[in-house]
Amino acid sequence: MDGGIWLALALLGAILVAGVVLYNRLVADRNQLRQGFADIDVQLKRRADLVPRLVDAVRAYADYEKALLTSVTELRASALAARQAAERFGIERSLGTRLQQLVLLQEAYPQLKADANFRQLSESLVEVEDHLQYARRFYNGAVKQYLTRIESFPDLIVARLLGFRPEPFFETDDRAAVRVTL
Repeated sequence: MDGGIWLALALLGAILVAGVVLYNRLVADRNQLRQGFADIDVQLKRRADLVPRLVDAVRAYADYEKALLTSVTELRASALAARQAAERFGIERSLGTRLQQLVLLQEAYPQLKADANFRQLSESLVEVEDHLQYARRFYNGAVKQYLTRIESFPDLIVARLLGFRPEPFFETDDRAAVRVTL
C-alpha cells in the first residue's frame, strides 16, 4: 500500500477517535446535568408535599389570607404540571417567594408561631430549601460545564451534529429563600 493511503487511514482513525472522545465527554456532562436535575426534582417534590399541610396549618389561624393560600396552592399545581425545565424553574421561583410570605405570617399571628405542627412544618420547609439550594448549585455547575463544552471548539462540532441542546440554569432570587426564626 501506498504511504498516502496509510496517512489518510491514520488521519481518519484519529478523527474518529477524537469524535468518540468528544461525544463521550458530552454524554458524561449531560448525564451529570440530568443527575443534578433529578436531585432538584426530589427536593421540589418534598417541598410540594409540604405545601398542602402548611396551607392547612395557616388556614386554621389566618383564614382571611385566602389570596395567599390560593396562590400557593395554584403555584404548586402549576409546578407539578410543568413539562419544560425553564417553565418549571420560573414557577418554582414564584412558589418559593409565596412560601416565604406564608411562613412570615407567623409574625402577624403569634398563635400560629406557637403551634407545634406549624413549627415542625416550617422547620421541614427550611431543611428542604437548604437541600434545594445545594442541589441547585450542583445542577447550575453541571449546566455551566455542559454549556461551555457544547459552545467550545471542537466539542461544538460534535454537539451540533448529534443534537446536544442548551439547558436552562435554575436561577432564583436568594433573597426569596425561606428562612424561619422560631
